[in-house]
Amino acid sequence: MPDRLMLLDTASLYFRAFYGVPDTVRAPDGTPVNAARGLLDMIAKLVATYEPTHLVACWDEDWRPQWRVDLIPSYKTHRVAEVVAAGPDVEVVPDPLEAQVPLIRAELGALGIPIVGAADHEADDVIGSLAAQSAMPVDVVTGDRDLFQLVDDDRGVRVVYTGRGMSNLELLDAAAIVGRYGVLPEQYADYAVMRGDASDGLPGVAGIGEKTAASLLAAHGDLAGIIAAAASGTGMTAGIRAKILGAADYLAVAPRVVEVVRDLDLGEIDARIRATDAGELDALAERWGLGASAGRAAAALAARADA
Repeated sequence: MPDRLMLLDTASLYFRAFYGVPDTVRAPDGTPVNAARGLLDMIAKLVATYEPTHLVACWDEDWRPQWRVDLIPSYKTHRVAEVVAAGPDVEVVPDPLEAQVPLIRAELGALGIPIVGAADHEADDVIGSLAAQSAMPVDVVTGDRDLFQLVDDDRGVRVVYTGRGMSNLELLDAAAIVGRYGVLPEQYADYAVMRGDASDGLPGVAGIGEKTAASLLAAHGDLAGIIAAAASGTGMTAGIRAKILGAADYLAVAPRVVEVVRDLDLGEIDARIRATDAGELDALAERWGLGASAGRAAAALAARADA
């Protein structure tokens, strides 16, 4: 089998595990471990299904970078639990999930999966940089539609989309993006800028929905072409032109917020899947009651290590 790199949008997955696995799943001491157990089962399924040879858990070192907030102050505002002047703001995370994050990091370490983050950047930016710089095909595992902008058939970059649950995984290539949204992957960031995203605090262009955004991109190619057409008064109705021109300040900064960074220097990462150190994982599994989930993840990785 040819080499293939799998990039996990780790927080996206462990949030999904937390809400998808009952909180009655607990360690022997009564501590909830539903997110930790669920993530192990996700890794087992993803590795067995898509057969990567390399695997990285991408991490949010800063889930709301100040440089993005400086451009659009509403960026993820509704998810801030506490403003921290000297560092990343504290995100709203349920206490039972927050308590499991150290365990999640420990189990990833025991499985030999490198955790990679970057100061002042989100996991999306780490994923974007690793995907852009990879010499091998890439599968990006995420429930975040913004990462659809990374799909690249020529380079073998696909998205394994978890938005409909782990039992309904979708493998998205360029044709799938076009079929779903009517835009090419390389147009998706501009499409998202115009459409907006309430979950990220991005207002979008007032009065421009998904269909109009797609039609404008089909006619003018990209956001720069749309703005130029609006300025010249050609290629769109007077009403749409007014909406585009009225959003000039937002459109001047939003692309930098929505576009993932692709040029981070993340150094050398040994991401090749190897058989797990059974002693370390067994001890962790016994202490926290990770049970068969740890075994399934280790077995899936071992099968790829031997491939």
